Parts: sequence; C-alpha cells; structure tokens
Amino acid sequence: MRLYFKPGACSLASRIVLIELGRDFTAVSVDTDAGRTEDGRDYRAVNPRGYVPALELDDGRVITENPALLQYLGDLEPGLLTPPAGSWDRVRLQEALNFISSELHKAFSPFFQGEATGDRLASAQAHLSRRVGEVERMLDGGSAYLLGDRMSVADVYLFVVLNWAGFIGFELQDWPRVSDFMARMGERPSVQAALTQEGLLKAAA
Repeated sequence: MRLYFKPGACSLASRIVLIELGRDFTAVSVDTDAGRTEDGRDYRAVNPRGYVPALELDDGRVITENPALLQYLGDLEPGLLTPPAGSWDRVRLQEALNFISSELHKAFSPFFQGEATGDRLASAQAHLSRRVGEVERMLDGGSAYLLGDRMSVADVYLFVVLNWAGFIGFELQDWPRVSDFMARMGERPSVQAALTQEGLLKAAA
C-alpha cells in the first residue's frame, strides 16, 4: 500500500492507523500546492482532487476521503478499530467521522487559508470554539474515547484535527475532556511514531 500524505495534514490519521495495525506501507510525500509527489509525479493522476490523503492499494485502486479511507483500514482487522458493519456502534462511528470531516475539520480551514485575520479572526475563533464544545459534549459520559473505552478510527481522526490547535495558537484548556483526550491519545506509541515520522515530534535520544 502507498499512503500519499502531507506532514501534519489529516493524512496523519491514516498513518497512525496503519502503524496501530502493524501494516506495511510506503509513505509518499505530496506537495499539494505544486501537485507533485516527492518523486516528481503528477499527484492528480492519483487523486484528481489534489488533496491528501490517498491510499493506493497493491492492485492499483485508490481510496480517498478520510471517512471512507479510515473505515477501510479499520476493517482490515475487524473489531479492533471499527465496530461491525450494521451495528449501532458502526452508525455512531460514521456519525463521528462525518462530523469531524464536515464540521470540525472545516472550522480550522480559515486559519490555514489566511482568512482568519482582522475582523474575521474573532468569528473564526468563535466558530471553532463551538465545534470544540461539541466534541466536549461527545466525550461526556465517562468513557475514554468517542465510542466507549476502546479507541476507534474516529478517535484517531479527532486527535489529528484537534492537534492543529497548537499550530494556530488555539488553546484547548477550557475543555477538560478534550484536553484529557488529547493527552491520552498523544501517549499512544502509534501516535508518537507517526508524529516522529512526519517530523512533528523529536525522536527520543
């Protein structure tokens, strides 16, 4: 498998899941601005939409879009990171993945697209605060993760997106459950390994 990624982008979630599952894969860095892979290929030949992640299977088929890609990867080891298809927990997993993708992820966009400046900054921060507040509510129930006491691919995606808060100077300390969740996820060996591989965490000496 080839994982096409950009350091620190949402493709990091797929890397974490692949490491968590112990799967062999090749990571290919993409310059999404130039539309080129690290070996000079036209990335749009892989993913015509031009953004990451994309997962190229050994037979040449390509999967894009985090909710689909993460569920595919999770189902490689049924029951470990994805609940069984057709179960209520699977519905809740899909609900969480789509919220993270369509609402939380999007709430960070103004900060990375240069739109959160001047008068728009306060509005963007307020919108992001509302979305993080919704995550706080989703974690309300005494469980360690979104679906209970076992981590799922939705938790991995949530961690990756919320981790962007540090890059834009957005503090998460006002949401204690969110803060605890981030600390818990950050301690996982798969998360630390993925962050290290993408140059976001220094390797232990």
